[in-house]
Amino acid sequence: MKTLVVVTHPNLEASVINKRWVEELRQYPEKYTVHELHKVYPDGILNVKQEQQLIEAHDNLVLQFPIYWFNCPPLLKKWLDDVFTYGWAYGSNGGDKLKKRKVALAVSAGIRKEDYRKEGRYRYTLEQLLTPFETTFRYCDADYRSFYAFYGQENEPGGNVPGMELSHAQRALEASARDYLKFIDNL
Repeated sequence: MKTLVVVTHPNLEASVINKRWVEELRQYPEKYTVHELHKVYPDGILNVKQEQQLIEAHDNLVLQFPIYWFNCPPLLKKWLDDVFTYGWAYGSNGGDKLKKRKVALAVSAGIRKEDYRKEGRYRYTLEQLLTPFETTFRYCDADYRSFYAFYGQENEPGGNVPGMELSHAQRALEASARDYLKFIDNL
């Protein structure tokens, strides 16, 4: 079973978390296809048929992105709107291409986990904020398998000093890369 990972990050090379996750995924090309939307579509003009065929060629689908204003990056929203069409993703006229397909999310959240709770700074959990994605997948009769998240340590200072022991943030990042692959493998 091969998994398509649709990565949407407007500046992946400057990323810490998403970049590290992609590096880990690329070590196993027999298991994961990494599809970077900003690299494939720098102008934002999608080839819908090609995207649909790519999904159809894989058993599982994971959308990987940084939380962007408590949502996804704009290109991923466009991708969802354009690719999940009536008659393909849903509808009474053959819209069954996502039916029973295992789908999940992988998100990096620059904010601490404590801030994502009812009593926290933003009053909503990450699960609540990601509900529109879950609802979309359920509407398309896909098998939504939840999300994997990495919270708020992306910009910890002093993480890359040569000769120094790995910082807490670096250890957490390395562990997250391994745990992310386990999450995907257990879809």
